[in-house]
Amino acid sequence: MPSVAGLLEQRELGARRRVDELREEADRIQAELAVAELEWQEWVIARRRVDTVLASDGGDTASTEFTPDVRDAAAPSAPRDAVKPKSQVPMWREGQPWSVLSADYQRILQAAGDRARLGQGPLTCQEMAAAFGMDVVPARVEALRSKAKRLVARGWLAEPAPGRFTLAQGVAGPGGAS
Repeated sequence: MPSVAGLLEQRELGARRRVDELREEADRIQAELAVAELEWQEWVIARRRVDTVLASDGGDTASTEFTPDVRDAAAPSAPRDAVKPKSQVPMWREGQPWSVLSADYQRILQAAGDRARLGQGPLTCQEMAAAFGMDVVPARVEALRSKAKRLVARGWLAEPAPGRFTLAQGVAGPGGAS
């Protein structure tokens, strides 16, 4: 008759093998997911570039920026008449009013400022979408994330943790006063 300790060791070994197998499978799936997300992003970029080329009047497309499309990349692309020009986001500098930004960007700053004033910490894009009354779907969230990242790059917002946004240090209220 086998010992209790021997039976426990066999069970432990079996459970450890199962955990190892599941970890390997999870790693494989994570790798596949990364490849699929990269491919998806490449298709989104390709579609945007084609839209840009088709919308331009043969002018210099290198100096023209366009608004990212908020449609889900998985949805079939329908032809559009034109692409809307992207709002320019200037680099933030001391005393600059929010009025230099488009209403969408001002709304993002307002939401981040409200959260900071209430002591609720940084804001996620999902929370922004919900606060703005949008459907919290990947297309909307990614459009907001793109705008928030642009505000971070230009110094209006800070991203203390990945995907969490707050007003950058020194950025004041809507009027630009400190």
